[in-house]
Amino acid sequence: MVVLNENIVKKVYFLQTCDTCRRILKEVNIEGFEKQEIKSTPITVTQLEQMHSYTNSYEDLFNKRAKLYREMDLKNQNLTEQDYKQYILEEYTFLKRPVFITDDKIFVGNSKKTIENLKNHIS
Repeated sequence: MVVLNENIVKKVYFLQTCDTCRRILKEVNIEGFEKQEIKSTPITVTQLEQMHSYTNSYEDLFNKRAKLYREMDLKNQNLTEQDYKQYILEEYTFLKRPVFITDDKIFVGNSKKTIENLKNHIS
């Protein structure tokens, strides 16, 4: 009998068409990470809620640099946590990426500091 572990300890959510994601995936040792390409395999409500359990903020998971963010003029709207959650679930580009989950930590986005902290954590 095969038992599937639903509590993945190491996972990365990324976008294959994103040059920055591809560069970071090459730069970081992702051996042992389950990879999920968010365009071909959209994140689920459960996955997003798991990310939220680490950050306690959907806004922290939200990509404010997305083209659609500007096109929809979301900057000038008063968005709630529920709005951020809904937008991320409806449109994959609204998830700030990449998202690395390791053990009890989450690393969201591509800032130099975030990637350095990730590297230090997994080395």
